[in-house]
Amino acid sequence: MATFLYKLGRLAFRRRRYVALIWVALLALAGFGAASASTATSSSFSIPGTEAQRAFDLLEQRFPDASADGATARVVFKAPDDQKMTDPANKAEVNRLADALKSGSDQVASVTDPYTAGAVSKNGSTAYVSVSYKVNSMELTDATRTALEDAGHAAQKSGMTVEIGGDALQVMPETGATEIIGVAIAAVVLVITFGSLIAAGLPLLTALIGVGIGVSTITALANVLDLGSTTSTLAMMIGLAVGIDYALFIVSRYRAELAEGREREEAAGRAVGTAGSAVVFAGLTVVIALVGLAVVNIPMLSKMGFAAAGTVAIAVLIALTLVPAMMGFAGKRVMGRKARKAAGAESGSGAESRPEPKPNMGTRWARFVLRKPVWVLLAGVIGLGVIAVPAASLEMGLPDDGSQPTSTTQRRAYDLLSDGFGPGFNGPLMVVVDTANSSDGKTAAKQVSDEISGIPGVVAVSPAQFNKAGDTAMITVVPKDRPSSTETENVVHAIRDTGKDIKSGTGAEVLVTGSTAMNIDFSQKMNDALLPYLALVVGLAFLLLMLVFRSVLVPLKAALGFLLSVVAALGAVVAVFQWGWLGSLFGVEQTGPIMSMMPIFMVGVVFGLAMDYEVFLVTRMREAYVHGEKPGQAIVTGFRHGARVVTAAAVIMMAVFAGFIGSSEQMVKMIGFSLAIAVFFDAFVVRMAIVPAVLALLGKRAWWLPRWLDRILPNVDVEGEGLRKQLGETSEGGAGGLGGDGRGGDAEGERELTRV
Repeated sequence: MATFLYKLGRLAFRRRRYVALIWVALLALAGFGAASASTATSSSFSIPGTEAQRAFDLLEQRFPDASADGATARVVFKAPDDQKMTDPANKAEVNRLADALKSGSDQVASVTDPYTAGAVSKNGSTAYVSVSYKVNSMELTDATRTALEDAGHAAQKSGMTVEIGGDALQVMPETGATEIIGVAIAAVVLVITFGSLIAAGLPLLTALIGVGIGVSTITALANVLDLGSTTSTLAMMIGLAVGIDYALFIVSRYRAELAEGREREEAAGRAVGTAGSAVVFAGLTVVIALVGLAVVNIPMLSKMGFAAAGTVAIAVLIALTLVPAMMGFAGKRVMGRKARKAAGAESGSGAESRPEPKPNMGTRWARFVLRKPVWVLLAGVIGLGVIAVPAASLEMGLPDDGSQPTSTTQRRAYDLLSDGFGPGFNGPLMVVVDTANSSDGKTAAKQVSDEISGIPGVVAVSPAQFNKAGDTAMITVVPKDRPSSTETENVVHAIRDTGKDIKSGTGAEVLVTGSTAMNIDFSQKMNDALLPYLALVVGLAFLLLMLVFRSVLVPLKAALGFLLSVVAALGAVVAVFQWGWLGSLFGVEQTGPIMSMMPIFMVGVVFGLAMDYEVFLVTRMREAYVHGEKPGQAIVTGFRHGARVVTAAAVIMMAVFAGFIGSSEQMVKMIGFSLAIAVFFDAFVVRMAIVPAVLALLGKRAWWLPRWLDRILPNVDVEGEGLRKQLGETSEGGAGGLGGDGRGGDAEGERELTRV
């Protein structure tokens, strides 16, 4: 592989105008497709194989006019202290608002009268109007949302407190500012790392081109493939991070080759042949992690994973072709003035008199770890182990309006309903009774209502409402506790257990759905999928890393280190968002269960990025070891060349993810924090401390591979051994080679490549 990529790098460098033109044309084509495509709506959310989904599908089939998947809103009123909602003036104002909502938009399906629907609290202080829409929240027009908000503002003039809850006002959080902050921090880190604006600009430019192609393609195909707006957000976040990283590693290796005195085209070829091989396999691990999301069997997640994986594949192709082409345009200016002067002085004085470079921070750190491997290993493992302890108390669920900032009307409406009616009114359960196979459907539905009324934790059960055909009934159940509580989850399970007994006795099937039940089933499905997903992703990546490193213990160590960093990151997330430790520092206003999608999402993203650091850092060690260095010396060589670049890559990742912590959305805030802290643990504790300590203790055994397995596994030549031999054979041919003639020239070529 190294030989093929070496030739590809030289070709891209030599034909840089054609390569650049092809990528610019692809960007323009994708941009035209995105601009021509119709605006995407939200992706249809479904959870195949769950009871809540079956009930939802049954409602859509038997109650076609009910708009089961439509948006909802609750306009909550609270009377002044000396008044009640049943006072004539307040009642007239509520009726006026209901009429305004009905006539305010043709997307409104129904508006309830709180005085006939039992939506007035017992003490008369609070009431709410329920609004149902014909379309989901992402398909609501701005005019419809404005009509809803204007109606609420108009009602406030009467002196009542009026707040609006539900998903009708829900919009996708804006992330443009955070992305700009992440790119700005990445630019600063790149300038500090390279000391050259040209070198810093290359990774940014190529990464933005790759993200532009990927996101524009997703936008163009959004309606055709039913992709939601969150799909492009994930692809942008991952594509930007890996795109910068991959270009960063290749540009860094190119600069190292130039510093060794190589010609520019030769340096580009060697950079792509060595660092490019690591990019290919690092990209494959990210793709495996993202495509592996399909095992959860939630279509929305699968599409997000495939789309993000496609963006990563584009980033790899750009790193292998466009980056060397852009290096051709930049020339030696990627070195910076000081580096160019130093390189010129060294080439003038000759290789023999070239001074030994001063040990950098990576070299000094690697030597320290080699002196104290046991202590470094214990400190890293125990430290992450302590941070991981809270993960044992992990509770998962999906956020509701109760996790919104108190400054939002959704949160204030949530609190008003909780105070006036009880927390359970914010998440009513929808019980669907299928009486098609029952001899007496009405009796069966009444039995269901009576049985549910006796379940602990249930405060209200509405009368059964049958469809026109009379074969399906809907029953609304209000639990005592808030939607995301474990008590409400217990109520859902109790209703389902009761339904099994009723079905055996009457033939009527009882199903529980609604947003609360959907969230519970979604969380359970994510829980069930976590271990199979881990096994699939870690197992495939283990085989891939075995190919890369020709070792059994190095991939095993990489996988175990990743698991340690992920569990530690989960522990930190639980401590901050579930327990509230340092919550005010990160803007956590309401503690509660961890978003159920977050652990598996974090595993997928962080695993791919963690393997990036593993491949880039350890490949350089493997390369030095294969070229004749002792195991300890190879560790120092790997850190001398890779630590600075891996550190820069990790800081860039953390900056991109940490920018999302400032979001007002609790879900986005949690994802940003979890990814940033996981990258910190994995890059700086696992890869920079635990990995070299373990390799130092293992010595030559780290690179052991059984002979029978060595014969079976194909040799992908990531460390460039085949490339070294090919260039060595070329040198024997005389002019233009690395050395002179005979064995002396070959040996000199070997020594020169070993120094690389």
